Amino acid sequence: MFDRRLIQHFDWILLLILLLLAGISILNLYSATYAVRDIGGSQIFIKQVYWYLIGFAVFFFMTTFNYNVLEQLAYPAYFVTIALLVAVLLVGKVTSGSQRWLSFGPISFQPSELIKIAIVMVLARFYSRRGGHQGYRLRELWQPFLLIMIPCILILKEPDLGTALLLVAASFCVILFSRVNWKSLVILVVLALSVAPFVWHQLKDYQKTRILTFIRPDMDPLGSGYHINQSKIAIGSGQFWGKGFLKGTQTRLNFLPEQHTDFAFSVLGEEWGFIGSVSLLLLYLFLILWGLNIAKTSKDKLGAIMAVGIVAFIFWQVVINVGMVIGLLPVVGIPLVLFSYGGSSLITTMAATGLLMNISMRRFMFST
Repeated sequence: MFDRRLIQHFDWILLLILLLLAGISILNLYSATYAVRDIGGSQIFIKQVYWYLIGFAVFFFMTTFNYNVLEQLAYPAYFVTIALLVAVLLVGKVTSGSQRWLSFGPISFQPSELIKIAIVMVLARFYSRRGGHQGYRLRELWQPFLLIMIPCILILKEPDLGTALLLVAASFCVILFSRVNWKSLVILVVLALSVAPFVWHQLKDYQKTRILTFIRPDMDPLGSGYHINQSKIAIGSGQFWGKGFLKGTQTRLNFLPEQHTDFAFSVLGEEWGFIGSVSLLLLYLFLILWGLNIAKTSKDKLGAIMAVGIVAFIFWQVVINVGMVIGLLPVVGIPLVLFSYGGSSLITTMAATGLLMNISMRRFMFST
């Protein structure tokens, strides 16, 4: 029987935040693709509207069951996603030199997006079953590290450095939340730094070039440094109030590369200036803080860890993308969550935020 308390505890604030982000995203995407309508810009805009409609359907579906059932589905979901990542390397579609997509007829998707939810589920299951722990030591962390490293290695093979780094950063937040012995934490940091040279040698030449360009932006301004230079010009030219909707010159003249995906924030910065950029970032900040509040008020440890994992993925995607387009971080191809164009990323994130809503709606069970 349906519990009426679920409706009474529906999280309208979370829904309002998502609706505001959706509205701003669609408006910005319309502007970003307005100048390229002759080569499919209008189709890109219409597709994103459809993706959002599907995304909200997935969002509401994720609230219809008790999230505790995911504890039993965590490992099956994880291994299915690993199998999909392996399939990508064997039969995946190659786009712009990267093999990241699986195609089933007219539908294409990125399994590397699905692993975000799967890794949150398995880490939440692992740590929720170890209550009252005072601090995990290295010998107790081998299993979660293995669960994290397997998909990271497969994603790096695609190659997709940005998603692999995102997976490590968000998973590390979950581990910290679950408590780690400080001595073990120091050892982990030292080990991570020690393998950096090995990781460097495994990178593709274009990935090395992006990092070197980040260190020296003037190294190749018309080549590897072109993207970030044009992005900074666009954002800087917006100044305080911006140039106005559909009036961004860098966007209109197509100087700004990937302006509907990785550099969507640059379009916003040029047209809406400092005020618009800060307003969007404050909206993301409110979403992150609200997600942490959901974790704090969760009825159990499983829900709290899931909520922290979801928030960590959103937080790091915002930090990496915005840091990337303003020149504070290397360009690693991470889209701005809930803002850039892309069906796989959007639907995965809407499913994750639907899970956040699920946890929030069932927090009343704590007092029963």
